[in-house]
Amino acid sequence: MQFRIDHKTTYSYTAPVFLEPFAVRLRPKTDINQRLLEFELEIDPIPTGRTEVNDLDGNVTALLWFSDLHDHLRIRSRSVVETCLDNPFNFLIADPDCQSIPVSYSKQARESLRAYREPLNASSEPVRKLLDEVSGSSSSNETITFLSQLCRVIHSRVTPVLRHEGAPYSPEESLEKGTGACRDLAVLFIEACRHVGLASRFVSGYHEVSSELPAEHLHAWAEVYLPGGGWRGFDPTNGFAVADRHVAVATGASPEHAAPTSGSFRGTGVESQMSVELTIETS
Repeated sequence: MQFRIDHKTTYSYTAPVFLEPFAVRLRPKTDINQRLLEFELEIDPIPTGRTEVNDLDGNVTALLWFSDLHDHLRIRSRSVVETCLDNPFNFLIADPDCQSIPVSYSKQARESLRAYREPLNASSEPVRKLLDEVSGSSSSNETITFLSQLCRVIHSRVTPVLRHEGAPYSPEESLEKGTGACRDLAVLFIEACRHVGLASRFVSGYHEVSSELPAEHLHAWAEVYLPGGGWRGFDPTNGFAVADRHVAVATGASPEHAAPTSGSFRGTGVESQMSVELTIETS
């Protein structure tokens, strides 16, 4: 499947401000699951300096810095991406200790995956109750069965809503409210995975447009590391494993490491507002 993506983000300020260094993570990944065919990043005002770096997760991050004062910052990215993962379950879990829940990675893998195994939140009781519900809904403790069932249970328990700004809810908040943005559901999925030993990470990106999920903002889901399968995506907002209908842009052990943009400004008594325009075409 081919995606054509036009993504515009505008920060407006009530008075001119000094823009601190800004990070932009909007370049889609290129790997075995997808190929980036075209990419363009436009910045207004033109930054004084601009460079691109690879971060710890391999995300291509554009770092921008500015001089003078500005009353806006506009970021526009255009991408053409080809996705090629038809079957999300086309692999075998190579390590017997990871074939069922709870998993136990090899010593080397545990060290490499440390940041992806540590819980994001201190509260664990809501997650334990969720895990009890997942285990009670299936007679199998196989890892793949667990992940698929966890995805479905979260999808049925938490109704997706649009929430453009703000940090992700804690698992407790998502379960209590019964509603959450895609990033809230992704964090809940990640937390549940880490409680049973599975290394997992946050993903920001795009998805195929549908009547249920219009293209109004970036999407978010989770990836789990499975020996023999590598990083595999699961989307609790939709309730299924990720294949060729998703485009991954950035990944991180926590949501802030995969944020599409991050930065700040200096200005006394100044307020800011963010707006997003997103167009996705598929063929």
